[in-house]
Amino acid sequence: MNIIIHLLVLLLCVVIIASCIKTDDYDLPDVLLSEPEIPLENITTFKTIKSLYEQAVNGGNSTVVIQSENDLYIEGFVVSSDKSGNFFEELIIQNKTDGSDPDNDPRLGFCVLVNVSSLSDTFQFGQKVYVKMNGLTIGETSGTICIGKGDAAKLEQIQASEFKAIILRSHEVSAITPKLVSLENLTKNDQNTLIRLENMQLNRFELGATFASESFDEFDGFRVLESCDSGISMMMQTSTYSDFKSLIVPQENGSVTGVYSRDYGDDFNVLIVNSSTDVAFDNPNRCDPLELDCGLSETYGTGNVLLEEFESQKNNKPVEIHGWTNHIEAGTQAWEGYSSTSSNASLGRSARFQSASSGDVSNIGWLITPSINLDEHEGETLRFKTSNSLADSSFMEVLYSQNWDGTEAGVTQATWGVLSAAYVVKDSDSFVPWFNSGVVDLSCETGTMHIAFKYTGGGQESFDGVYELDDIRIDYVE
Repeated sequence: MNIIIHLLVLLLCVVIIASCIKTDDYDLPDVLLSEPEIPLENITTFKTIKSLYEQAVNGGNSTVVIQSENDLYIEGFVVSSDKSGNFFEELIIQNKTDGSDPDNDPRLGFCVLVNVSSLSDTFQFGQKVYVKMNGLTIGETSGTICIGKGDAAKLEQIQASEFKAIILRSHEVSAITPKLVSLENLTKNDQNTLIRLENMQLNRFELGATFASESFDEFDGFRVLESCDSGISMMMQTSTYSDFKSLIVPQENGSVTGVYSRDYGDDFNVLIVNSSTDVAFDNPNRCDPLELDCGLSETYGTGNVLLEEFESQKNNKPVEIHGWTNHIEAGTQAWEGYSSTSSNASLGRSARFQSASSGDVSNIGWLITPSINLDEHEGETLRFKTSNSLADSSFMEVLYSQNWDGTEAGVTQATWGVLSAAYVVKDSDSFVPWFNSGVVDLSCETGTMHIAFKYTGGGQESFDGVYELDDIRIDYVE
């Protein structure tokens, strides 16, 4: 009887083990994979494929279908993983394993649209793959270049029944070294590639937030990451279906690694991490600025210290107002007069900063008010309005100083803090409306103060947004 029992147990174990073995070739261990045999002459470059797409766009088309008499492949490395749920039905592949960028073969990436979930069960991070391009369609999804099926008018997913014949796995799994880059130097060529940002932190107003499980998070959570080197910010995008959505974003300073991309609506740049461990904020020394926060006032007084509506300024000419300072810290552009009745209309005439087409790597401009004596009156408040046009990671700050000497040479030598209660239009805001700052209370401070509207951007496409400013008022209670 004992022998029979042992035999039955052994048989049961064999059945269980056999049932756990997946018979599909793609589910066998990588060591059993046969290496795809693809002649070198059948492999083309990412650059060539991208050029074909750009030619189609220049010709008025939105997609291009790859046609070739011979089998045509691209060779790339997987830099995304849906294991943690932050990518869905797509592979991100790039053509290099490190951050090098030689002129004859630039570092590029594509997203590959596949109607299959749990792609990480098949494709490991760093795995070399060959994509058979014959008959595939190249187009844009949410502003980034993707590979899929479709025709000359639309881009669709590669279906589950065919993807294994299109995306061929190599047994090679490489270590991927992300490109170490600063936010101001990112370009469209960096989209769909793995990047690393250093000396970053979560914006101080979002401390304590989860990755993507706040009440206002729908489909994706967006958290503002900011550079301690330049002050430039970027949204970190996390799916509300990710398995780390409820974790608190690390509160310190450090590095973050992810795929550089665009949000679903193609409105702003985002960084998408593969997992929460890609956010390595372990330095307790944050770089938060000096702040003045008297809060917002429910009312404002009838007396007025300063009122500027820019109506006297000339279009596309630097703002020149007695007592004000229009200082160029970097680049060739300054705050200028602007009037428009287009979809993003000015308020009559406004002040505008535009770095697009400047040709400058960096544009930093200050528009500084005359001095304001906070001891002369009671209940001082500040109001203004802002608008932007596709801010593209450029940004505007409202700052104050109580030790600026009034000279342009002294602007960068003074101590400037943030008027944190003031609302300034964000990169993610719609570019059509004007946004009110709120009635910013200044009455908790004393002495003499200058207020500055500072623009930071540059001539590159990913950094060249436009900001507009108008209706600046400082009032007091009579």
